[in-house]
Amino acid sequence: MTAVVTGIGVAAPTGLGVEEFWAGTLKGASAIGPITRFDASGYPVGLAGEISGFDAAAQIPGRLLPQTDRVTQLALAATGWGLADADVDPARFGEFDMGVVTAGSIGGFEFGQRELQALWRDGPEHVSVYQSFAWFYAVNTGQISIRHGMRGPTGVLVTEQAGGLDALAQARRRVRAGTGLVVSGGMEAPLCPWGVAAHVRNGGLSRSRDRDRAFLPFDAGAGGHVIGEGGAMLIVEDAGRARERGAPHVYGEIAGYCATFDPPGGTRLAEAITGALDDAGVDPSGIGAVFADASGVPSLDLVEAEAIRRVFGKRSTPVPVTAPKTMFGRLSSGGGPVDVAAALLALRDGVVPPTVNVGDLAPGCELDLVREARPVPLSAALVIARGHHGFNSALVVRSAA
Repeated sequence: MTAVVTGIGVAAPTGLGVEEFWAGTLKGASAIGPITRFDASGYPVGLAGEISGFDAAAQIPGRLLPQTDRVTQLALAATGWGLADADVDPARFGEFDMGVVTAGSIGGFEFGQRELQALWRDGPEHVSVYQSFAWFYAVNTGQISIRHGMRGPTGVLVTEQAGGLDALAQARRRVRAGTGLVVSGGMEAPLCPWGVAAHVRNGGLSRSRDRDRAFLPFDAGAGGHVIGEGGAMLIVEDAGRARERGAPHVYGEIAGYCATFDPPGGTRLAEAITGALDDAGVDPSGIGAVFADASGVPSLDLVEAEAIRRVFGKRSTPVPVTAPKTMFGRLSSGGGPVDVAAALLALRDGVVPPTVNVGDLAPGCELDLVREARPVPLSAALVIARGHHGFNSALVVRSAA
């Protein structure tokens, strides 16, 4: 069986819904700005990629609003958009023929923070009963499966930024094993006092207050990254079954995947990339663009640039490399699925989205970085994602036959 993506639901700072997101991404306008969701004046960082214009009450049933964190509200909305994009009515599938596999990193931090404040301020009787699950990093899988009656294979992957690719790979496995449809992706909403504090403690955040100079992967002036909220939920089906039900479009195939883990003091990122290419049966010359992890931390950027050159260095022309996340920040487990969505749309339209604000490349990071939207004939693209503490994942998407 061939696992293909038939629907895309995106909630990102550059746009809500697949076409708004894609138009905003191709435009190349940064959505990074001052944090407005809370008073961050006492924090060492002040910028983030925030989603604007999202009305949870217009997207999900009112009874779910007091039960859910913003991250789950975004995930439910994106799932609905993805199902509509794929023209999927869950009622026409068997309930055990649909699964949900998502990635999570921090869960419902804002909900949890609010309830802990109630506990200490007012006492235990004032803590919401929904605190028992609304904070949990697996909650999106549960709420999506309940809302749409999806009782087939479910799961959650927790490997930070790499997690979204790991979840999509698991969705591919489930489709290949016979599940009719799997909703898969990742979503994050860390922009609350507790969430931002946790990211600050992890290190790697840019301290710059200049929105155009705060997140500069591969740049000589790189000093860390900016966090953002959002992600994407993709509808993954078998190509034959999608064709039989009359799916309106197929964005592309999840063709190859590989994950590695870094040993102490080393890196196995290049092995993840070559493993994904081998799994897809694609030669490095067949990759039309690389969607980079783009840490923004100089030492990590250098590792990624070296891995890309190691794999693609024998090509007659350099492989185009892009990092659309420079417009909205790193989205933890939501970042990989957003990059996959962008890669699939790039395959559809034959154009690679830009990396913004990056100027002079750092020594060792001399890549063919796409600075403006670039028309490129594409049949396959590679997405790279790395999580804290050594997680590496690479995924190849290919145009559907």
